Amino acid sequence: MKSADVLLVLTLLATLTAFAGAQTAATSKEVDSVYPEAHALYLDLHQNPELSSHETQTAAKLAGRLRSLGYEVTEHVGGTGIVAILKNGSGPTIMLRTELDALPVEEKTGLAYASKVRTKDDSGRDVPVMHACGHDLHMSSLVATATIMAHSKDTWHGTLMLIGQPAEETISGAKAMLDDGLLKRFPKPDVAVALHVGNELPAGKVGTGSGYRYSSADSLRVTIFGKGGHGASPNTTIDPIVIAARTIVALQTIASREVKPGEAVVVTVGYIQAGTKNNIIPDQAELGLTVRTYNPEVRKHVLAAIARITKAEAEAAGAQREPSIEHYEGTDAVYNDPALARRLGSVLESAMGKDNVVVAAPLMVSEDFAYFTEQRIPSYYFALGGADPEKYLQAKAAGENLPSNHSSLFAPDVDPALHTGIAAEVAVLRNLLQGSAEELRKSISQGE
Repeated sequence: MKSADVLLVLTLLATLTAFAGAQTAATSKEVDSVYPEAHALYLDLHQNPELSSHETQTAAKLAGRLRSLGYEVTEHVGGTGIVAILKNGSGPTIMLRTELDALPVEEKTGLAYASKVRTKDDSGRDVPVMHACGHDLHMSSLVATATIMAHSKDTWHGTLMLIGQPAEETISGAKAMLDDGLLKRFPKPDVAVALHVGNELPAGKVGTGSGYRYSSADSLRVTIFGKGGHGASPNTTIDPIVIAARTIVALQTIASREVKPGEAVVVTVGYIQAGTKNNIIPDQAELGLTVRTYNPEVRKHVLAAIARITKAEAEAAGAQREPSIEHYEGTDAVYNDPALARRLGSVLESAMGKDNVVVAAPLMVSEDFAYFTEQRIPSYYFALGGADPEKYLQAKAAGENLPSNHSSLFAPDVDPALHTGIAAEVAVLRNLLQGSAEELRKSISQGE
């Protein structure tokens, strides 16, 4: 290559690098411009959490803000869900989703803006309420992102579809929105995107990856039927507590002896309820199970094994009635389309800096975002660091873990986590909202 050609190439590279830097700086300025309002919304949402399927005020706050930005907003989709549409010419339809609900947890963070809310749950019990899973930060990020996108329509084209989904914590809200005609009443997205904040990464970083990211989840209620009687005369009874104990131990052999080593499986008995007094053998015992897997075939096998073992233990003890097994909640695993993950991983590296994007390990927690993936919508779910960077390093050095999601002590480091979430969402949306829908679908299907 001639020296003149080399100089030309170097000049072009320098120009492109400068342009990329300018784009990142511009996005930073945009994020800074919306951050004060986003932070104020975060404080409001954090102090006023609402339980699953009761997010009336939360949904109204988001709907009002999005409507004022020019989005066409539909409320009460699948209960308290909202759908906000912003059309900007021809192009792909991209969905960005946030959750609305909080948890029945008493906040113990000691923050000045800690939640003090108490309410009645669906069983009529008085319970505390806290955004212990970070959904308040997700919502604040989405609204700020929506603001930037509405004010910079020259940087993208297509249809932006924002989803405020209720009842994620009961893994029922996504299904409720779909059952209410989400994909019939509104455009079907070409791609669906979501994020989740957690202490697995320090604030300021994002985590990406392809394939399975979150596990499937199955909630089971098992009732074992025995024959009650006096605790001093166990020979006249069929003790359901003993059957339950044997069952709990036997269930743990599923992962260790029935599933191929390396496959991810969790079978947890979260509670056992039985009896009223120490000298009375009850008629029945109830177990509450959560089951986590990635592979659909493994999931099928594990659920069948649970039923087989539970029934066999009852039969071995001479129980006169077969146990009942109620499957009352469930969702598939969250799966990142590999081509989409490669594409958007690179986008995030360009926008956030390569050092701030890491490959995040899959987790055994669950998310009903999977219901959207089931509709054959290519999806991308990424992690947002929430841990105070200094505390994160200290915990790592000490071999300890920071409070996880759902903990009464969970509190993301809002700045820079919120800044990072907004910047990441804007970068992802702007990349996807380019070209035609056909081009986007083709690039995903061909693995480009």
